[in-house]
Amino acid sequence: LQPTNPLQRRAEVPPTVQTSAATHNRSNAMNTPLLELHNITAYQQQNRVFERLSLRIGEHEKVAILGPNGAGKSTLLKLLSRELYPLQQPDSWLKLFGSETVNLWQLRSRIGFVSQDLQEDYTPYTPALEVILSGYFGAIGSHGHLQPSTAQREQAQALLAQMGLQGLQDCMFQRLSTGQKRRLLLARALVHAPQALILDEPASGLDMGAGLALLSLLRDFCQPHKAMLITTHHIDEIIPEIERVILLRDGQIVADDLKARVLTSENLSALYQTPLQVTEHNGWYRCWQA
Repeated sequence: LQPTNPLQRRAEVPPTVQTSAATHNRSNAMNTPLLELHNITAYQQQNRVFERLSLRIGEHEKVAILGPNGAGKSTLLKLLSRELYPLQQPDSWLKLFGSETVNLWQLRSRIGFVSQDLQEDYTPYTPALEVILSGYFGAIGSHGHLQPSTAQREQAQALLAQMGLQGLQDCMFQRLSTGQKRRLLLARALVHAPQALILDEPASGLDMGAGLALLSLLRDFCQPHKAMLITTHHIDEIIPEIERVILLRDGQIVADDLKARVLTSENLSALYQTPLQVTEHNGWYRCWQA
């Protein structure tokens, strides 16, 4: 009997993008997963994004999900943050840290989320320091009834400095550059010293300097006992510490393996339906049209 790969999608995988049996061996080595999706079906409004999707990520894994626009990357993160719920059906579940039932307050203390939606929706007149402090309460913007402690304010100041934003504590969110906003939201996500970071296209819209600065901060987070999940459609956002890459297209996983086995010219050409050439240097990957 051949072992069953719990991460491989049920539909046939295109011949140019294969899912390796190594995924099965790695999955069995995981004890308590950070997340586990089994036969998930999910909709965005009237559009079905996932049908019987299965995925398992270990509590200390660093994973990137790569795919074109419309592949389902942002929808997947909304399922994990509980902004969106899957269709209830037999033999289907979504677990975080081994449990289908999640207390949102506990979830916020264990997982830090950074997304473009949060950046776009954030209250524009909030001072930078208050943006970080709002992470303690899961709030968007500052609210008079939420009173952070002295220790929380000191930690927020330290995070502001760690992000290279010292001196901007009173600057309104809307007056910051895109890169500064993204680093500020990263600081907000770190206030609880979370076990995992989940980021939606973290360097999207940033210039080269701001993007590299943010990616450097993400590399600092990647300690052995931490987990990271990023979604992107740019392979140059996949930092060297990322160990595993999942290719997503049309709501289905078409490849899932170690980074070096997935990020190939053949696989990415099939994923994006255009001839691409991929190179690697010191753990960083680049691609251009072949």
